[in-house]
Amino acid sequence: MHRQAGFAVILFFLLFTQAWSEAILILNTPPHPAQTGNNQSGFIARIEKEALRRLGYTLENVQFPAERGLQNANAGIVDGDALRIAGLEKTYPNLIRVNEKIMDWDFVAFSKQDIKIDNGWDSLKPYVVSIINGWKILETNIPKESTLTKVKSANQLFTLLDKNRTDLIIYERYRGLALIRNRHSDDIHVIDPPLETRAMYMYLHKKHKTLVPELVRVLKEMKQDGTYNRIVRESLTLYSGEH
Repeated sequence: MHRQAGFAVILFFLLFTQAWSEAILILNTPPHPAQTGNNQSGFIARIEKEALRRLGYTLENVQFPAERGLQNANAGIVDGDALRIAGLEKTYPNLIRVNEKIMDWDFVAFSKQDIKIDNGWDSLKPYVVSIINGWKILETNIPKESTLTKVKSANQLFTLLDKNRTDLIIYERYRGLALIRNRHSDDIHVIDPPLETRAMYMYLHKKHKTLVPELVRVLKEMKQDGTYNRIVRESLTLYSGEH
């Protein structure tokens, strides 16, 4: 309850500030060190912060559970979502995809067990599988034969593995490796190959539709002038492999 109240206060403050300064853009953002980080030090935040800076905007991040974050962005409560798969505009019609990818995500399994995934999603059929509620690509592809558990957060997801309450979890590679490192869960490992690799995009509410092509242009510029690769090296190298 206190945490929800805290979110409400922060969101009210940011929206109040935005009313006085149209140069602030508020995005729902993944709460993970490899990609957001403290003080916008992670990869996603740094890329989007720089892109918006070049257009005269300041980035503000808020963090909601996956499903609620999409709902808030679609309703215009926040200005958009920092990172999602393509195609969500079909389900959330008020959102416009910024059609220059931020990064590729490897959706991989993590487990304590020696499990082989050599037949894609169908390999999951015999297992107890856990995911985060609201991750649409997982909800769509997990086989019906699997025993599926949904939780609200990544920490809950990895706790299930720590306590041996699931055979495996499906999550994004870098975010998972960051959590393993931070939780000292050295007995959890990535199972390769990835179940799927997807390009990930920023989405904005339709009230910012004129900003979308400008963001596409600036993101392309950042990839051409070396800024993008520099931020990759500085932000993701720590999590590029298991330890």
